[in-house]
Amino acid sequence: SEGRGEQILKTDQDNALLVRDGFDGTGLDTLAAQFNAALAQLGYPRCPGDIMLTNPLWRQPLAAFRDTMRGWIYGALPDGPMHLAIFFDAACVAGDAALLQEARSHLDRILSGQDQYLARFAAAADQFQEPGNWFKRLTTKRDEQPLDLKKLGTFPIVHGVRALALQYGVREHGTAARLAQLVAQDRLDTDLARDLLDALHLLMGIRLTHQIRQRAQGLEASNEVRPSALSTLEREPLHDALAIVRRFRAFLRQHFKFDAL
Repeated sequence: SEGRGEQILKTDQDNALLVRDGFDGTGLDTLAAQFNAALAQLGYPRCPGDIMLTNPLWRQPLAAFRDTMRGWIYGALPDGPMHLAIFFDAACVAGDAALLQEARSHLDRILSGQDQYLARFAAAADQFQEPGNWFKRLTTKRDEQPLDLKKLGTFPIVHGVRALALQYGVREHGTAARLAQLVAQDRLDTDLARDLLDALHLLMGIRLTHQIRQRAQGLEASNEVRPSALSTLEREPLHDALAIVRRFRAFLRQHFKFDAL
C-alpha cells in the first residue's frame, strides 16, 4: 500500500534489495540486518510475512530474481501470486531504478499469453463475499457483526485493478493512475473506473477515520467496523460503495472467466 502511495497510517516494513549482477555481495546479510533493525528503531515493526531485506528471497541479484519470478508464475508454490502482487506494487526508493525496470520488463515477457495464470491471480479479488443481509447490518444494531472494510471493499478494487494492470502491461503504481491508464487504453469503461475510484476513496476515508478513533482509544487499529459506529452520512455511501465493488467483482468474473478455473 505504501508502494502504491495509498497508505496514511504507518505500517510494518516491506522492503527488498535488487543487486546488480556481478556485484560482490559479501557482507550484505549483515547490512540487511542493520537496515531492518534501524527501521524497527524508527517505529516500523518487522514484517510478519518476512518481506524484508533479511529474507534472502527479497535480497537477490537481478538474474536470480528473474528466476524467482518465473517460479512464482510457473511453479506450484502457493505464495507465488501473493509475492507477485507485492513485487508489482514495489517502488524504487534508492539506488539504480533501472534494476527494478528491468525486472518489470522481464515480468511482462514471462506473463505474455498466461491467461489462465492471470485468471487465478485475479480470482483473489472475488474470495471475500458480503455476509448475508449485509445491508441490514448497516441499519440495525440487532445481531450486529462487524464489516471488514479491507476484505469487502478496498482489497477487491485494488487487487482487481492490479490484475488488469498486469494483464495489459500498465506500469503505474497507484490504483488511481492504473485506472486512468486502463481507460486511456480502452481496457476499462470510463464510468466504471470513475465509480471504482470514488468507492476506493470513500472506503479509505471511512477506514482511516475508524482507525484514528481506535488509536485515540488506545486500541490497535483494525479494518473491521461495526455499523453502529458509523454515522448516517457514512452508512448510505458505504452501501453504494460496496454495491460498486460487487459490480466490479462481477466484471472480473466475466473478464477473466473465473468459471473456467
